[in-house]
Amino acid sequence: MSKKQILLINDMAGYGKVATAAMLPILSYLGHPVYNLPTALVSNTLDYGKFKILETTDYIKDVFPVWKELGFHFDAIATGFIVSERQAKIVADYCREQASLGTAIFVDPIMGDEGKLYNGVTAATINSMREMISVADLIFPNYTEACYLTSGKYNAEGVSFGEAKRLLDDLRLIGTKSALITSIVVDGTPSVAGYNHVTDKYFSLPYTEIPVHFPGTGDIFSAILIGHLLDGELLIPSTQKAMDGVYKLIDLNKDNKDKNRGIPLEKYLGIL
Repeated sequence: MSKKQILLINDMAGYGKVATAAMLPILSYLGHPVYNLPTALVSNTLDYGKFKILETTDYIKDVFPVWKELGFHFDAIATGFIVSERQAKIVADYCREQASLGTAIFVDPIMGDEGKLYNGVTAATINSMREMISVADLIFPNYTEACYLTSGKYNAEGVSFGEAKRLLDDLRLIGTKSALITSIVVDGTPSVAGYNHVTDKYFSLPYTEIPVHFPGTGDIFSAILIGHLLDGELLIPSTQKAMDGVYKLIDLNKDNKDKNRGIPLEKYLGIL
């Protein structure tokens, strides 16, 4: 089977295995040619509390016409951290154009976790992510992000499967075809809830939670998921493989002293 070319539109951290630095090695290991376009250059993972971000919107605006003139085309595009509404409009327009040529669009609306937005994320960021979702084939926000995107109420105790389905429907109303919600407690169990537009089916996949935090695990989940989907695998088994991969990596690294830099993937790609 020929491997699919994928473009990552995400930030690049100088210190830490997150975003592009986490996704690129995994997708490459899975055999897919990977290209990247940074939405921002970030000094280090935000978990350190102090950081510097350089936005690259003007660079992105100038890159797309060059790529169009050169005839570059990608089988898939995966977007992550979007810095501004202006950047979101430019990226979304490009994704919409590429989608008309058959490109699959995957969107991870990175904004927050555990009921709170990340440092520097504003109402404008939420609007930017809604713009990205409007062009997506598949999105995978965590529960916090799903609530902010839909103006829904965050419940730390979790939701019923029926409530998860309604939240998925609210995300679909923004424009995505299929959707996953990660890190959501469904009927008392940590789960990934989803809707597959191909089968018109809802589902919930439970997992065992390891009580430690690493930045970048969402990016790892995205990369494993997308890698298997691009190989032609179905959504539910691809999601399960992504969940299993993240669990193994967290379990192997749960005793690391400096968790803020993420998981050192180079040592562990062979387990994916």
